Amino acid sequence: MAKEFSSVWTRPPRRPRSTGLGREQIVAAAVELLDAEGLEALSMRKLGVKLNAGATSIYWYVANKEELLELALDEFWGLVEVPEPEGESWRTVLTTFAYSLRAGMLEHPWVGGLVGRMPMVGPQAFERSDRLRRAFVQAGFAGLDIYLASSTVMGYVLGQVLPELSLMRAGGGDWDYEGAMAVMEDLAAGYPELLADYKRAMPTDPAAARAVAYDFGLLCVLDGLEARLPTGRSAQPRPS
Repeated sequence: MAKEFSSVWTRPPRRPRSTGLGREQIVAAAVELLDAEGLEALSMRKLGVKLNAGATSIYWYVANKEELLELALDEFWGLVEVPEPEGESWRTVLTTFAYSLRAGMLEHPWVGGLVGRMPMVGPQAFERSDRLRRAFVQAGFAGLDIYLASSTVMGYVLGQVLPELSLMRAGGGDWDYEGAMAVMEDLAAGYPELLADYKRAMPTDPAAARAVAYDFGLLCVLDGLEARLPTGRSAQPRPS
């Protein structure tokens, strides 16, 4: 049997109580805890201690931890930069979005554990989604292609960032380049051309290597989407 859809956004927010504690304060404190201690460490008890509030005060606004996480996730989406499409090329809009989302997820790693698990139906998520939709419409996409193109970009970003977050959770830190290359030269001694190509082409700084890979992949994704546009469509913004 299919699970019934439910969300904190399906009911209106409750009015603040006389204590002065509001939903915005609760969500802000939850985000601070998530940033400091991670997704698994968040509890309603810790949140109550941080806010110096009892459980009753918190549960007045959120029914459970899942609702709290939904609110925190939408708060994150409010930090993701998506320019207004009017006056910008669609590629500028998508490039800004892709880099802002990557930077935001690396700064707030707990988001990676919620994407795909939580419904993203809050006001901030919808506002960003609509900007992306308008950017693709401006480019010349129509119908289902608008949403397929948007999910393609989103899939690329998540496919690049989620492994980075996994590396961070696994103990953090990058491989020592010199030590790693010494091991590679031994293990891959039968492939001298491969080793030579790798050492000649790859940046020695792992963070730089990931940034270069991200740049290359994003350009390929956007080039591929642009190739699917009707002939004659331009990547430039429409005249005002």
